[in-house]
Amino acid sequence: MIVKPHETKYNFINLGAGVQSSCMALMAAKGELDPMPDAAIFADTQAEPDSVYKWLEFLEGQLPFPVHKVNFGNLTDDSLEIKIGKDGKPKARRIIPLFGIMPNGEKTAAIGRACTADYKIKPIIKKIKELAKIKWGQKEVTVTQWIGISWDEMQRMKEPRVKWTHHRFPLIEKKMSRWHCLQWMKDNNYPEPPRSACFYCPFHSDDEWRRLRNNEPKHFQEAIEFDDKIRKIYKKANPSMKMEVYLHNSCKPLSEIDFDNDVDKGQLTWDFKAECEGMCGI
Repeated sequence: MIVKPHETKYNFINLGAGVQSSCMALMAAKGELDPMPDAAIFADTQAEPDSVYKWLEFLEGQLPFPVHKVNFGNLTDDSLEIKIGKDGKPKARRIIPLFGIMPNGEKTAAIGRACTADYKIKPIIKKIKELAKIKWGQKEVTVTQWIGISWDEMQRMKEPRVKWTHHRFPLIEKKMSRWHCLQWMKDNNYPEPPRSACFYCPFHSDDEWRRLRNNEPKHFQEAIEFDDKIRKIYKKANPSMKMEVYLHNSCKPLSEIDFDNDVDKGQLTWDFKAECEGMCGI
Protein backbone atom coordinates (compact mmCIF):
# COMPACT_ATOMS: atom_id res chain seq x y z
CA MET A 1 0.00 0.00 0.00
CA ILE A 2 1.37 3.43 -1.00
CA VAL A 3 0.98 6.02 1.75
CA LYS A 4 1.23 9.74 1.12
CA PRO A 5 3.97 11.50 3.10
CA HIS A 6 3.07 13.71 6.01
CA GLU A 7 1.89 17.20 5.22
CA THR A 8 4.63 19.75 4.80
CA LYS A 9 4.73 23.52 4.55
CA TYR A 10 5.74 23.55 0.88
CA ASN A 11 4.87 21.39 -2.11
CA PHE A 12 6.80 21.60 -5.38
CA ILE A 13 6.41 19.65 -8.62
CA ASN A 14 9.56 18.39 -10.33
CA LEU A 15 8.36 19.20 -13.84
CA GLY A 16 10.10 17.31 -16.63
CA ALA A 17 7.35 18.43 -19.07
CA GLY A 18 6.90 14.90 -20.37
CA VAL A 19 3.76 12.79 -20.24
CA GLN A 20 3.75 11.83 -16.56
CA SER A 21 4.81 15.07 -14.88
CA SER A 22 2.52 17.08 -17.18
CA CYS A 23 -0.43 14.86 -16.31
CA MET A 24 0.40 15.17 -12.60
CA ALA A 25 0.61 18.97 -12.81
CA LEU A 26 -2.69 19.24 -14.69
CA MET A 27 -4.41 16.87 -12.25
CA ALA A 28 -3.28 19.16 -9.43
CA ALA A 29 -4.59 22.16 -11.36
CA LYS A 30 -8.00 20.49 -11.58
CA GLY A 31 -8.05 19.66 -7.89
CA GLU A 32 -7.64 15.91 -8.41
CA LEU A 33 -4.45 15.98 -6.34
CA ASP A 34 -4.03 18.01 -3.18
CA PRO A 35 -2.81 20.20 -1.72
CA MET A 36 -2.35 22.72 -4.53
CA PRO A 37 1.40 22.89 -5.27
CA ASP A 38 3.25 26.10 -4.49
CA ALA A 39 5.10 25.90 -7.79
CA ALA A 40 6.51 23.63 -10.47
CA ILE A 41 10.20 23.66 -11.33
CA PHE A 42 11.54 22.80 -14.79
CA ALA A 43 15.28 22.09 -15.01
CA ASP A 44 16.39 23.08 -18.51
CA THR A 45 19.47 21.34 -19.94
CA GLN A 46 19.01 23.60 -22.99
CA ALA A 47 19.05 20.44 -25.09
CA GLU A 48 15.38 19.50 -25.20
CA PRO A 49 13.62 19.30 -28.57
CA ASP A 50 11.63 22.36 -29.67
CA SER A 51 8.43 20.37 -29.11
CA VAL A 52 9.12 20.24 -25.36
CA TYR A 53 9.64 23.99 -25.06
CA LYS A 54 6.45 24.67 -27.03
CA TRP A 55 4.55 22.26 -24.78
CA LEU A 56 6.00 23.87 -21.65
CA GLU A 57 4.75 27.26 -22.85
CA PHE A 58 1.27 25.78 -23.35
CA LEU A 59 1.40 24.06 -19.96
CA GLU A 60 2.25 27.27 -18.12
CA GLY A 61 -0.99 28.78 -19.39
CA GLN A 62 -3.00 25.89 -17.93
CA LEU A 63 -1.58 25.91 -14.40
CA PRO A 64 -2.75 28.12 -11.51
CA PHE A 65 0.68 28.00 -9.88
CA PRO A 66 3.98 29.39 -11.22
CA VAL A 67 6.49 27.39 -13.26
CA HIS A 68 10.09 28.27 -12.50
CA LYS A 69 12.75 27.49 -15.12
CA VAL A 70 16.23 26.78 -13.83
CA ASN A 71 19.46 25.54 -15.36
CA PHE A 72 23.00 24.54 -14.50
CA GLY A 73 24.39 25.67 -17.84
CA ASN A 74 24.27 24.48 -21.43
CA LEU A 75 24.67 20.70 -21.42
CA THR A 76 25.63 20.56 -25.08
CA ASP A 77 28.39 23.16 -24.84
CA ASP A 78 29.66 21.78 -21.54
CA SER A 79 29.81 18.21 -22.91
CA LEU A 80 31.95 19.36 -25.83
CA GLU A 81 34.28 21.48 -23.72
CA ILE A 82 37.94 20.58 -23.30
CA LYS A 83 39.57 21.84 -20.13
CA ILE A 84 43.23 21.96 -19.24
CA GLY A 85 43.97 20.01 -16.09
CA LYS A 86 46.43 20.89 -13.33
CA ASP A 87 48.97 18.72 -15.12
CA GLY A 88 48.66 20.95 -18.18
CA LYS A 89 47.01 18.24 -20.25
CA PRO A 90 43.63 18.59 -22.00
CA LYS A 91 40.69 16.78 -20.47
CA ALA A 92 37.21 16.09 -21.85
CA ARG A 93 34.34 16.46 -19.40
CA ARG A 94 32.53 13.16 -18.86
CA ILE A 95 29.03 14.47 -18.32
CA ILE A 96 26.69 12.39 -20.48
CA PRO A 97 26.82 8.58 -20.62
CA LEU A 98 28.55 7.21 -23.71
CA PHE A 99 28.99 3.72 -25.11
CA GLY A 100 32.52 2.58 -25.93
CA ILE A 101 34.21 0.00 -28.11
CA MET A 102 37.81 -1.21 -27.97
CA PRO A 103 39.92 -2.07 -31.04
CA ASN A 104 39.25 -5.78 -30.42
CA GLY A 105 35.51 -5.15 -30.70
CA GLU A 106 34.79 -5.40 -26.98
CA LYS A 107 31.99 -3.02 -25.98
CA THR A 108 31.44 -1.32 -22.65
CA ALA A 109 28.31 -0.11 -20.93
CA ALA A 110 27.69 3.61 -20.73
CA ILE A 111 30.67 5.48 -19.28
CA GLY A 112 30.40 8.71 -17.33
CA ARG A 113 27.16 10.17 -16.03
CA ALA A 114 26.61 13.51 -14.37
CA CYS A 115 23.87 15.04 -16.50
CA THR A 116 20.89 14.10 -14.34
CA ALA A 117 22.54 14.94 -11.02
CA ASP A 118 24.16 18.20 -12.15
CA TYR A 119 21.72 19.51 -14.74
CA LYS A 120 18.41 18.30 -13.27
CA ILE A 121 18.57 17.52 -9.56
CA LYS A 122 21.00 20.19 -8.34
CA PRO A 123 19.32 23.23 -9.94
CA ILE A 124 15.90 22.05 -8.75
CA ILE A 125 17.14 21.63 -5.18
CA LYS A 126 18.83 25.03 -5.34
CA LYS A 127 15.59 26.71 -6.46
CA ILE A 128 13.54 24.92 -3.80
CA LYS A 129 15.97 26.10 -1.11
CA GLU A 130 15.51 29.64 -2.37
CA LEU A 131 11.71 29.47 -2.54
CA ALA A 132 11.27 27.66 0.79
CA LYS A 133 14.01 29.66 2.51
CA ILE A 134 15.83 26.53 3.60
CA LYS A 135 18.65 27.25 6.03
CA TRP A 136 22.09 25.69 5.79
CA GLY A 137 22.17 22.39 7.67
CA GLN A 138 18.40 22.28 8.17
CA LYS A 139 17.07 18.77 8.83
CA GLU A 140 13.45 19.51 9.65
CA VAL A 141 11.23 18.27 6.80
CA THR A 142 9.36 21.27 5.38
CA VAL A 143 9.19 20.43 1.66
CA THR A 144 7.48 17.73 -0.40
CA GLN A 145 8.70 17.18 -3.94
CA TRP A 146 6.11 15.67 -6.28
CA ILE A 147 7.80 13.41 -8.82
CA GLY A 148 5.97 12.12 -11.89
CA ILE A 149 7.03 8.49 -11.86
CA SER A 150 4.19 6.24 -12.95
CA TRP A 151 3.08 2.81 -11.72
CA ASP A 152 4.94 1.03 -14.55
CA GLU A 153 8.21 2.73 -13.55
CA MET A 154 8.25 2.02 -9.82
CA GLN A 155 11.90 0.95 -9.96
CA ARG A 156 12.85 4.57 -10.59
CA MET A 157 11.61 5.74 -7.18
CA LYS A 158 14.43 7.23 -5.12
CA GLU A 159 14.84 8.49 -1.57
CA PRO A 160 15.62 12.24 -1.26
CA ARG A 161 19.25 13.26 -0.97
CA VAL A 162 18.59 16.05 1.52
CA LYS A 163 17.10 15.84 4.99
CA TRP A 164 14.51 18.60 4.64
CA THR A 165 12.43 17.14 1.82
CA HIS A 166 10.05 14.23 1.19
CA HIS A 167 9.61 12.60 -2.19
CA ARG A 168 6.00 12.02 -3.13
CA PHE A 169 4.82 9.97 -6.12
CA PRO A 170 1.17 10.89 -6.77
CA LEU A 171 0.86 8.70 -9.87
CA ILE A 172 2.07 5.71 -7.88
CA GLU A 173 -0.51 6.50 -5.22
CA LYS A 174 -3.22 6.34 -7.88
CA LYS A 175 -1.65 3.32 -9.62
CA MET A 176 -1.52 5.27 -12.87
CA SER A 177 0.73 3.98 -15.64
CA ARG A 178 1.99 6.07 -18.54
CA TRP A 179 -0.96 4.74 -20.56
CA HIS A 180 -3.38 5.95 -17.87
CA CYS A 181 -1.74 9.39 -18.02
CA LEU A 182 -2.21 9.56 -21.78
CA GLN A 183 -5.82 8.45 -21.38
CA TRP A 184 -6.41 11.08 -18.69
CA MET A 185 -5.01 13.76 -21.00
CA LYS A 186 -7.32 12.60 -23.78
CA ASP A 187 -10.39 12.40 -21.52
CA ASN A 188 -9.74 15.94 -20.33
CA ASN A 189 -9.28 17.33 -23.84
CA TYR A 190 -5.57 18.06 -23.55
CA PRO A 191 -3.08 17.42 -26.36
CA GLU A 192 -0.63 14.56 -25.94
CA PRO A 193 2.63 15.85 -24.40
CA PRO A 194 5.90 15.22 -26.25
CA ARG A 195 8.61 12.87 -25.00
CA SER A 196 10.88 14.84 -22.68
CA ALA A 197 14.58 14.02 -23.05
CA CYS A 198 17.67 15.66 -24.49
CA PHE A 199 17.61 15.17 -28.25
CA TYR A 200 20.94 13.32 -28.20
CA CYS A 201 20.32 11.23 -25.06
CA PRO A 202 22.30 7.96 -25.40
CA PHE A 203 19.47 6.11 -23.69
CA HIS A 204 17.03 6.69 -26.53
CA SER A 205 15.50 3.46 -27.76
CA ASP A 206 15.63 2.85 -31.50
CA ASP A 207 11.93 3.76 -31.57
CA GLU A 208 12.77 7.16 -30.11
CA TRP A 209 15.65 7.72 -32.54
CA ARG A 210 13.27 6.82 -35.36
CA ARG A 211 10.62 9.20 -34.02
CA LEU A 212 13.20 11.98 -33.78
CA ARG A 213 14.40 11.30 -37.34
CA ASN A 214 10.87 11.29 -38.74
CA ASN A 215 9.20 14.03 -36.68
CA GLU A 216 12.02 16.35 -35.65
CA PRO A 217 14.66 16.00 -38.39
CA LYS A 218 16.48 19.18 -37.38
CA HIS A 219 17.27 17.72 -33.97
CA PHE A 220 18.14 14.33 -35.45
CA GLN A 221 20.73 16.01 -37.67
CA GLU A 222 22.03 17.94 -34.66
CA ALA A 223 22.35 14.63 -32.78
CA ILE A 224 24.38 13.18 -35.68
CA GLU A 225 26.69 16.19 -35.54
CA PHE A 226 26.97 15.99 -31.75
CA ASP A 227 27.83 12.27 -31.99
CA ASP A 228 30.66 13.06 -34.39
CA LYS A 229 31.94 16.02 -32.35
CA ILE A 230 32.04 14.25 -28.99
CA ARG A 231 33.99 11.35 -30.50
CA LYS A 232 36.60 13.81 -31.82
CA ILE A 233 36.64 15.70 -28.51
CA TYR A 234 37.39 12.55 -26.53
CA LYS A 235 40.12 11.56 -28.97
CA LYS A 236 41.68 15.02 -28.86
CA ALA A 237 41.62 15.18 -25.08
CA ASN A 238 42.83 11.58 -24.69
CA PRO A 239 45.06 10.81 -27.69
CA SER A 240 46.28 7.58 -26.10
CA MET A 241 42.75 6.33 -25.44
CA LYS A 242 42.07 3.26 -27.59
CA MET A 243 38.33 3.27 -26.94
CA GLU A 244 35.98 4.96 -29.40
CA VAL A 245 32.85 6.49 -27.87
CA TYR A 246 29.37 6.72 -29.37
CA LEU A 247 25.85 7.85 -28.51
CA HIS A 248 24.31 4.59 -29.73
CA ASN A 249 24.82 1.27 -27.99
CA SER A 250 25.77 -0.41 -31.28
CA CYS A 251 28.94 1.71 -31.19
CA LYS A 252 28.31 2.99 -34.68
CA PRO A 253 27.83 6.59 -35.85
CA LEU A 254 24.19 7.64 -35.80
CA SER A 255 24.44 8.52 -39.48
CA GLU A 256 25.21 4.88 -40.36
CA ILE A 257 22.46 3.16 -38.38
CA ASP A 258 19.32 1.78 -40.00
CA PHE A 259 16.70 2.70 -37.42
CA ASP A 260 14.03 0.89 -39.38
CA ASN A 261 15.37 -2.43 -38.06
CA ASP A 262 13.01 -4.08 -35.58
CA VAL A 263 14.03 -5.18 -32.12
CA ASP A 264 13.17 -8.78 -32.95
CA LYS A 265 15.92 -8.82 -35.60
CA GLY A 266 18.45 -9.01 -32.81
CA GLN A 267 19.28 -5.35 -32.19
CA LEU A 268 20.63 -4.85 -28.68
CA THR A 269 18.35 -2.52 -26.75
CA TRP A 270 18.68 -0.61 -23.52
CA ASP A 271 15.74 0.07 -21.27
CA PHE A 272 15.21 3.85 -21.08
CA LYS A 273 13.69 3.45 -17.63
CA ALA A 274 16.95 2.03 -16.30
CA GLU A 275 18.92 5.17 -17.11
CA CYS A 276 17.39 7.68 -14.85
CA GLU A 277 17.64 8.71 -11.23
CA GLY A 278 13.93 9.45 -11.20
CA MET A 279 14.23 13.02 -12.48
CA CYS A 280 14.67 12.74 -16.23
CA GLY A 281 12.35 12.09 -19.14
CA ILE A 282 9.07 12.31 -17.24
